[in-house]
Amino acid sequence: MLARKRRGVSLPDLLTYAILIAGAVVMLLPFAWMVSTSLKTAGATFVTPPNWLPDPATSDNYAKVFDSAPVGQFLFNSIVVSATSTALMVLFCAMSGYAFARIPFRGRTVLFYAYLATLMIPQQVTLTPLFIIMNWLGWTNSYQALILPASFGAFGTFLLRQFFLRLPREIEEAAFIDGAGYVRIFFTIAIHLARPALATLAVFAFMASWNSFLWPLIITTDTSMMTLPLGLSALQGRWTTDWNVLMAGAVIATLPIIAVYVFAQRFIIKGLSHTGLK
Repeated sequence: MLARKRRGVSLPDLLTYAILIAGAVVMLLPFAWMVSTSLKTAGATFVTPPNWLPDPATSDNYAKVFDSAPVGQFLFNSIVVSATSTALMVLFCAMSGYAFARIPFRGRTVLFYAYLATLMIPQQVTLTPLFIIMNWLGWTNSYQALILPASFGAFGTFLLRQFFLRLPREIEEAAFIDGAGYVRIFFTIAIHLARPALATLAVFAFMASWNSFLWPLIITTDTSMMTLPLGLSALQGRWTTDWNVLMAGAVIATLPIIAVYVFAQRFIIKGLSHTGLK
């Protein structure tokens, strides 16, 4: 057998890697500055030139965050709202995506594109009617008002519809022969095959719900119902702001997002590649 020649890295590949590494560094710099500032004393926050390594480093800022506001309650509210809305989003979008992709009914295409057109409506336009509905139901300052509006989405429906369109028809035909209907096929076959796409949607939905600020600001007035992004805004004073304490709160708010992304990272690329999104 002839020895295979090892293929060297070409100049275009080196340039691509260099650009990607430079972009990654630029993207990580704000996060690095946030972590660094959260470990600095108040006097070392705006030193010129800035010190990336805090000297001296202190963890007192994290204790001040919990002393300045009921961060534990904010964190609990964010976990409940984000986890519940994400689970509902994944379930409802999976069902609607499967229906649009696999179940033939009159007006399916028109209804899908009409639903997809709602992506072009800014969130600010829907806030007033949504608040009126929630106030009419008596749901202000409640988990229902925080969870339900984030439990539906045209993007999730489109994402999962694209995935279900790629499933082989032979799987459904074999299930039909065995006497299964669309509901049974969905819960026993389709939803298990769609796990990469479901994980991708779950990450997107969790991030959107966790970082949501405007809707919780409008629908909640009670401190005990505030989510973490809204509660941490109280750390920013009217005249002065302890930026080291605020950055410590930002680190606390960012860690769950990083944990969710790291856990689901292996599903994201696979899910997007199967749905045809880029």
